[in-house]
Amino acid sequence: MDFTNYTKIYPDIAGRFGQYGGAFLPPELVDGFKEIEQAYMTIAHSASFINELRRIRREFQGRPTPVYHCERLSNRLGRCQIYLKREDLNHTGAHKLNHCMGEGLLAKYMGKKRLIAETGAGQHGVALATAAAFFGLECEIHMGEVDIIKQAPNVTRMKILGAKVVPVSHGLKTLKEAVDSAFESYMKNYKDSIYCIGSVVGPHPFPMMVRDFQMVVGIEAREQYMEMTGELPDQICACVGGGSNAMGLFTAFLKDPVKIVGVEPMGRGPNVGDNAASITFGKKGILHGFESLLLQDDKGNPLPVYSIASGLDYPSVGPEHAFLHDIERVDYTSVTDKEAIEAFFMLSRYEGIIPALESSHALAYAIKAARANTANSILVNLSGRGDKDIDYVEKYYGTGEDYKI
Repeated sequence: MDFTNYTKIYPDIAGRFGQYGGAFLPPELVDGFKEIEQAYMTIAHSASFINELRRIRREFQGRPTPVYHCERLSNRLGRCQIYLKREDLNHTGAHKLNHCMGEGLLAKYMGKKRLIAETGAGQHGVALATAAAFFGLECEIHMGEVDIIKQAPNVTRMKILGAKVVPVSHGLKTLKEAVDSAFESYMKNYKDSIYCIGSVVGPHPFPMMVRDFQMVVGIEAREQYMEMTGELPDQICACVGGGSNAMGLFTAFLKDPVKIVGVEPMGRGPNVGDNAASITFGKKGILHGFESLLLQDDKGNPLPVYSIASGLDYPSVGPEHAFLHDIERVDYTSVTDKEAIEAFFMLSRYEGIIPALESSHALAYAIKAARANTANSILVNLSGRGDKDIDYVEKYYGTGEDYKI
């Protein structure tokens, strides 16, 4: 497949990436999503919108974020050299602000007064609350009660930034239920609000919009890596829940002779309810208004999911990831909680960087590949910092003294 004009071809006019994507909406939301699509397609190529977004990225977000060579960690593992795209240094501590500022700017253009969203790990919620404060908008964040306890520092940050945090107490009380709740709120308020989906999931045009806003990650990383080394990396990798940070990195490398790897959460193992590896175990299905690979039972209902990383415990995946898996351009694999925790402590101890548990999944893959000598160089998207996770990690895994690294 020729990837030269890939982002202009996919998604198609119906919002499909091959057999995935689309928009499956209740009648009362069709006009609302059509309004968002038309507004985005109008301003996406507007010089004034693009220049304002670039100014925000440069002056407010602190972009470009650097690419960093993990020399001590690489030497510890063997000859493979590991590099990080440091999205943990993006303002608010993760890649999420890249699309939240874009969505906030779009909301201002549309004359909306409120941003509504879900969050799992809390990074999307913090980023959207930040965007709302920046643009002078109201903000409503829906979050499962399990994740509210698990990610308490981010809940406090959201509230300090002025957001209304809505606890979700039904079902498993995690990310899937938070999306359900946010959708319900948006249905009641869509005329004066915009639903700011936190990943490359949801009905069209959100998988496209979030990808486009996140592409800055891969564009920067490719240029920076080439400048540092004079060549392309052998492999690039990123964690995949919904998949926004991964699409942000992957898109810039699709046409290059580079192995691309998406890393799913295997959690406690392959049993139902012990993981959230939707590409590995999922079947085609519809959830939250889009069609993709879905962990589902025989009746098509979403199965329970789990991951140590709150931002990865979602039963489906972005439709573009399902498409790239089908055409075999991206390899999808998985790592367990145990492997992610090992990576978390190794990067902390050998490089002085505490990664998010989500990002630790991608790093764990790179560590395994380095030990197996399957690559000379790997570029990892370090999608977020681990400040939000340290209380949880200390409670269940200590501070690393007894953990073999």
